[in-house]
Amino acid sequence: MSRVEAKKPSLCTCELLTKEIISKSLSVLREIVTSCYGPSGRLKQLHNGVGGSICTTSSSSFLFSNLSVTHPILKILTTSVQNHVSRFSDCGLFTAILCFNLVENFQRLNLSTATVIKISKHLLSLCTDYLNSESCGCRISIDFSNMKTLLCLVQSILTSKPACLLNKKEADHISTLILKAFLLTIPEKAKDHAILGKSIIIPLKDERVMNSTVLPGIVIEMPEVQLMRKFPIKKLPSDVLKVALFCISMSGDISDPGDGTLVISYGVSLESAVLDQLLNLGNQLISDHVDIVVCQKVIHPALKQYLHQHHIITIDRVGISLMEPLCEMTGAQTIGSLSLISPTSYGYVKDLCSTNFGSKHYFHLIPNDSTVCSLLLCNRNETAWNELKLACQTAQHILQLTIRQPLALLGGGCTETHLASFIRHTGINVPECILKVNDCTQTEYKIVTNAFCNALQSVACSLEHDKGKILTDRKYGHFWSIQPDFPSNVKWQDLVSKCGCGLYGNQEELNWCLLQDIHSFAPLNSSVQQATNSTGHLTLDCFTAKLHGLQVAVETASLILDLSYIIEDKN
Repeated sequence: MSRVEAKKPSLCTCELLTKEIISKSLSVLREIVTSCYGPSGRLKQLHNGVGGSICTTSSSSFLFSNLSVTHPILKILTTSVQNHVSRFSDCGLFTAILCFNLVENFQRLNLSTATVIKISKHLLSLCTDYLNSESCGCRISIDFSNMKTLLCLVQSILTSKPACLLNKKEADHISTLILKAFLLTIPEKAKDHAILGKSIIIPLKDERVMNSTVLPGIVIEMPEVQLMRKFPIKKLPSDVLKVALFCISMSGDISDPGDGTLVISYGVSLESAVLDQLLNLGNQLISDHVDIVVCQKVIHPALKQYLHQHHIITIDRVGISLMEPLCEMTGAQTIGSLSLISPTSYGYVKDLCSTNFGSKHYFHLIPNDSTVCSLLLCNRNETAWNELKLACQTAQHILQLTIRQPLALLGGGCTETHLASFIRHTGINVPECILKVNDCTQTEYKIVTNAFCNALQSVACSLEHDKGKILTDRKYGHFWSIQPDFPSNVKWQDLVSKCGCGLYGNQEELNWCLLQDIHSFAPLNSSVQQATNSTGHLTLDCFTAKLHGLQVAVETASLILDLSYIIEDKN
């Protein structure tokens, strides 16, 4: 018998977590995450070291789910970001980088942790109040009667994922398809509480991106054995097709009795009895004039043949993920029994046809009036396709969030620099009542405010990966980037072209300066909506996702700074 060790008590680190401990644990992960940020972010290859697939990505959801972290502080941060991404799909890297910068900047302050946390939470409330106000200078309203801003929002998501390997033409094409698919999920006759439909992504790997398309209804891959058969359905133009959806196996297999005993009478063939039951089911489907039988699992070949002889199409192995969209599109109820079927369980489709994309053939179930559609998504290889699929799913979710709150924030670093300018300006003269509530002095408030604003600006600076210089303007407080090696005798106006979000150009006298040299000023905000209506392509961020990411970053940084003990079970 092997020796059994007594359980060891949990290890408790009693001393306060020092700045060095926290900084060391965060430094490597901060560099990894920061280098992935933005359209020119560097890609990362993730693998487990003992074989298996390799993931090439710059997306936060792939990054944090594949990174193995052991330090409790890192677990807190990565868990916070993953929870944010699971709810909002976007702004994961923004949230992580801001949290890193806040922790690092706040640690340098010679102030009590309690004071820093109080003031930072107050600054967070100022940010959220400003972003939610009508006077916000980095927020725009989304007009659903004009597809321009929605298309910009989708394009911004796709272009921020370089692992998708899309050129401009391909990014525009996929963005248009995503928007088209999203519009198809919106019911035409929506009441007070409209329920959005579903857009199903169908993989087509090793194909040209421009071959991607959107089709109303559901597309299901056709097995090779059915390619040789003609559709047996005899349908009049005015008819609809009756559909039966089965969520159980129709293969004739016997359920596992578990610990019980299966008793079979002498001379009875179990296989024949089960097949007879399947054929009886087939007779009921025939008598109910069913045209299409769809099964989540497997249909017995004999039952397939029998139904085919009676002009009924069979589609099996569709998987659990398609069952809910099929129910929504056809109006059918899933059938979980091989006995008598209720007539109310059936649904209907307008038509069924075959189609092919690339080397694959598909059934195409065409609905009467449905909010279900299929996005056939192509890309050059599996790695690029996986990243593109994630980007498309993110864009679909962001559009859904935008329906609830039809707002967007200026992207490309402009929201961060503009917001930092606003917060700095509000901190010039702080009312005595605010200082009293936060139990701090005017000097302490300004010190924390400066660290907070520097953290916001550092997020914007993370978009520059080629050692370029970062500028801002003293009029709107937007983000501008120029090449690292520029002549010293050239004016800023001759070096810049567009701000990060694309809203303003160099035609205006904006009084540029290096971002680190900026002083407090009140950024203008009155002309944002008018400017967005007259400008070309904009880089936009989801309002809901970014606002929540800002809150998560500040709250997580406060939690990390407030840690006093770490208790670990080493058994």
